[in-house]
Amino acid sequence: MSSDKVVILGGGPGGYEAALVASQLGAEVTVVDSDGIGGSAVLTDCVPSKTLIATAEVMTEVAAAAELGIDFHDHEGDAATTIRVDLARVNARVKALAGEQSADIARRLDKEGVRVVQGRGRLDGPGCVVVDGASYDADAILVATGAAPRTLPSAQPDGERILTWEQVYDLTDVPTELIVVGSGVTGAEFASAYLALGIPVTLVSSRDRVLPGEDADASKVLEDVSIRRGMTVLSKSRMESVTRDGDVVTVRLTDGREVQGSHCILALGSVPNTVDLGLEEAGVVLKDNGFVNVDRVSRTSARGVYAAGDCTGVLMLASVAAMQGRIAMWHFLGDTVHPLDLKKVSSNVFTAPEIATVGWTQQAVDAGEIQAEVVTLPLSGNPRARMQGVRDGFVKLLCRPGTGIVVGGVVVGPRASELIHPVSIAVAESLTADQLAQAFTVYPSVSGSIAEAARRLHRF
Repeated sequence: MSSDKVVILGGGPGGYEAALVASQLGAEVTVVDSDGIGGSAVLTDCVPSKTLIATAEVMTEVAAAAELGIDFHDHEGDAATTIRVDLARVNARVKALAGEQSADIARRLDKEGVRVVQGRGRLDGPGCVVVDGASYDADAILVATGAAPRTLPSAQPDGERILTWEQVYDLTDVPTELIVVGSGVTGAEFASAYLALGIPVTLVSSRDRVLPGEDADASKVLEDVSIRRGMTVLSKSRMESVTRDGDVVTVRLTDGREVQGSHCILALGSVPNTVDLGLEEAGVVLKDNGFVNVDRVSRTSARGVYAAGDCTGVLMLASVAAMQGRIAMWHFLGDTVHPLDLKKVSSNVFTAPEIATVGWTQQAVDAGEIQAEVVTLPLSGNPRARMQGVRDGFVKLLCRPGTGIVVGGVVVGPRASELIHPVSIAVAESLTADQLAQAFTVYPSVSGSIAEAARRLHRF
């Protein structure tokens, strides 16, 4: 067992998961945290946004209830015509669940003997961290300080009507007209969620489609569904400024158009929390945009200094941050370690419908980066989907010609985040389409479409 000293800057997924691994392997572990255990993933990002989206999912299902033969009536027997969301109660629940999750993680760290120090840490060379004047020697340091919402001088949040995605949970009044600037994952998720909550939404996208980084077929389904449900999508529309005059927020576009609403959410990307941490003085190389440069086992350019999570800019997912943190500790403490393989990472966009992906993409196939056979099955032909009133979405599988090994997949539909798992296993374990097809699926089930897509990739 190790007797090494490990100091971790940041208590988010990259930090606390690394702490648990290091403690398990016998290291003396100190976590320096300034923002709350769980980090932004638990307190201001993943957990809160997905809790909000859980409420939105219920609203989406209720909106489709009539198609399934369900009618709503008030106490006098008249048909109910309005379903309203109590945003104050929703956000109170969001913050309560985030606090509970943070407390659970803190208890686990305490149980495993991890010391938590409140404060902002700074490297004093590659083997020491200073926190509020106190020094902590370290055989290894893990930098897991995360990232913060990007803002612009022309679009400054005020925390009331012009908001970053971390500030929306203080809303108590329902916006009468919401503008979301940015059509990446964060922007698309919030636009989809608030639309489902019954709020008119305008999505300002500088690109020619929503979710430009996702599968093009999946993006089209989401955009079509969103527009059908009442969202206004302004494509190829670049924001110039966001200003507020009383209760009115105005988003001015570079072509001179103006969009007005009661509130605006800025989803303009992230900037790493790497300023004034003593990183460069300790020999840690930063990229031009401030992210920490790491290799596939989370090493920085400074001996004994590792980094994990959003501050590395590798792939901004809590699951990737956690894996980077674990890999760093496995590597430093001499345990078995497999370098990070981004082609095995499954991810999900929590819109309505959800978009889940893993492995190689259709875009890579079209660009000639990899040869693969592709099969796409619409969910409209799936019996369980029909029973549930699901018309939108599909399953897409990619496999290598000749070997038939599954190298990628996309699922678009309700709970795609759960349905992608068998495809993720196939990609991670290099299973063939035939092996995926021969595993039993329940009938009827939406996952049956995954097996059916695999059967269609069978070659004699």
